[in-house]
Amino acid sequence: MRGSRLEGMASEDTPAERRDITVRRAPRYVPFLILGGLVGIIAAAVIAYALPGDASYDPSSVFGFFMVLFGAGGVILGAIAALLLDRLSVRRARHAVVEAVPDTDSDGGPEDGADSGTGPGSRS
Repeated sequence: MRGSRLEGMASEDTPAERRDITVRRAPRYVPFLILGGLVGIIAAAVIAYALPGDASYDPSSVFGFFMVLFGAGGVILGAIAALLLDRLSVRRARHAVVEAVPDTDSDGGPEDGADSGTGPGSRS
């Protein structure tokens, strides 16, 4: 197939592009925030319903008050935990060298399938 665009572009002819990259496992922040908020809400429920409280306050209003406070505190603690894990992942990052490999077209036809003669307006 002499008409191919990739003719003469063997890996021996062209130098491969090399780049240095850093590979690390970074935590996703949203699950940490959600988990912190849920732990805060559970702690608020334990304080409001399991512990003895003042009879002049309804347990559901106590739960609502502590849910806002502990939920926000849990979200903040979850964010701090995610930031700490992110800093640890920066320390454990690994450096690598990657090399770009040109794509080769094995059948020699058009790469994107355009104008292949099998479309709706083609004649056989």
